[in-house]
Amino acid sequence: MGMFTDIAFYLVIVVLLLLLIGSAIKILREYQRGVVFTLGRFTGVKGPGLILLIPYVQQMVRVDLRTLVLDVPSQDVISRDNVSVRVNAVIYFRVIDPEKATIQVEDFMMATSQLAQTTLRSVLGKHDLDEMLAERDKLNNDIQEILDIQTDAWGIKVANVEIKHVDINESMIRAIARQAEAERERRAKVINAEGEQQAAAKLLEAAEILARQPEAMQLRYLNTLNVIAGEQNSTIVFPFPIDLGNLLPLKTGKSPE
Repeated sequence: MGMFTDIAFYLVIVVLLLLLIGSAIKILREYQRGVVFTLGRFTGVKGPGLILLIPYVQQMVRVDLRTLVLDVPSQDVISRDNVSVRVNAVIYFRVIDPEKATIQVEDFMMATSQLAQTTLRSVLGKHDLDEMLAERDKLNNDIQEILDIQTDAWGIKVANVEIKHVDINESMIRAIARQAEAERERRAKVINAEGEQQAAAKLLEAAEILARQPEAMQLRYLNTLNVIAGEQNSTIVFPFPIDLGNLLPLKTGKSPE
C-alpha cells in the first residue's frame, strides 16, 4: 500500500513540474513580440524566439506586428452641400511599439476602429459631393494623416486608408443625372454659339478682302458658276458684274439709291 502511495505522490510532483515548465517556456514567432509584466509592472518587450518566464510571477501579452486590415462600417455622412451619403472604408495599420499598444490603450483594434469612424465623418463632412467622387485620393491622404497622428500615442502606424464606396440614394442619383444633362446641353449651346461667332468673323473678314480686291470677286463669280454647272440642273445663270449694276441708273438718268 505504501509503495502505491509513493508512486502517486511522485506522479503528482512530475505533473506539477511539467505544468510549471510549460507555463515558464513561451515561443514567439518572428512577427510576434511579448510584453512582459513582473508582479504587475512592465519589465520589457521580448521576442522573437524562446522566452523563459517565472511562473505566477511574470505574465506576458502577445502582440502581432504584422499589418492589420480594419474594415470601417458604413457611415452616414452629410456633405458640405447638404447631400446625405453612406461611406465605408478600409484601413491598413500595424503596431510599431508593443509597449504603448498594450499599456496606453485597452483594445487598440477597437480604439482604432472607433477613431476611424469619427474621422471619416468629420473629414468628409467638410467636402462637397463632387469632391468626394472626384478627389478620393486626396481624401484618403487627409484621413490617413489624421489617424496616423492620433494613433501615434498608442504605438500604431496607419499605413493607408482607402474609401471603398460612396453610396447615394435613388432620388439624388436622378437629380445628379438631370444636372449632368443640363450641363451637357449648356456646353453644346456654348460651343455652337462660339462656332457661329467664329464663322461670322471669318465671313466678315472674307467680305472685306473681296471688297478691297475686285479681281478676287470676279474669281469668286467664276468659281460659283463652275459649281452650278456641275450640278446638272436646267437653270442658266449669266454673270452680272456689280459695277455694271451700279452704272445702269446713270444710263437711265436716275441716281443710284
